Amino acid sequence: MTDTLPDAGFAGRVYPPTAPYAVGREKLREFAAAVGALHPAHHDLEVARGLGYADLVAPTTFAVVIAQAAEAQYVQDPDARIDFSRVVHADERFTHHRPIVAGDELVTVLHVDKVVHRAGIAMVTTRCEIAAGDQPVATVVSTLAVRGEDK
Repeated sequence: MTDTLPDAGFAGRVYPPTAPYAVGREKLREFAAAVGALHPAHHDLEVARGLGYADLVAPTTFAVVIAQAAEAQYVQDPDARIDFSRVVHADERFTHHRPIVAGDELVTVLHVDKVVHRAGIAMVTTRCEIAAGDQPVATVVSTLAVRGEDK
C-alpha cells in the first residue's frame, strides 16, 4: 500500500518562493465576515489606523489563505503522489511575527518537513514561511493525514 501513499522522499524538500500575494482590503473584510471576526480593525480603516496599523488588519487565521496557495505546489506535484480526495486535515498552527495588513505583498516558501507512513496512512507536515520582502510575517505548520488506497 505504500506505493499509493505520498512519497516519503519528499521530506526535506523546499519549493521555490511563490509569486507575491497582494493582500486586499475587501478580501480581508470578506474573510473576517466569513469567520465571524468582528473586531472593527478588520473592517474599518479609521479604527485600524487609530490602533497604529497602516491599514486593515487580517484575522489571525487569514494566513491559511496564503499558506494553502503555497501548499498547492506540493499537493499538485504528481511525483508527490497525493490523492487529495483521501486527505484529512489533522492540525494547523500559526506563529505570527507581525500582523498581516492590507497592502502587504507576501511571498511564501513551502517546506515539506515530514512524511511518515503508519498503518496505511501518511502523516505529512508542511511549513509555510510567509514574508514581506525580507521581513518574516507568519509561519504556518500544517499536518495532513493521507489515507492510502485499499487493495
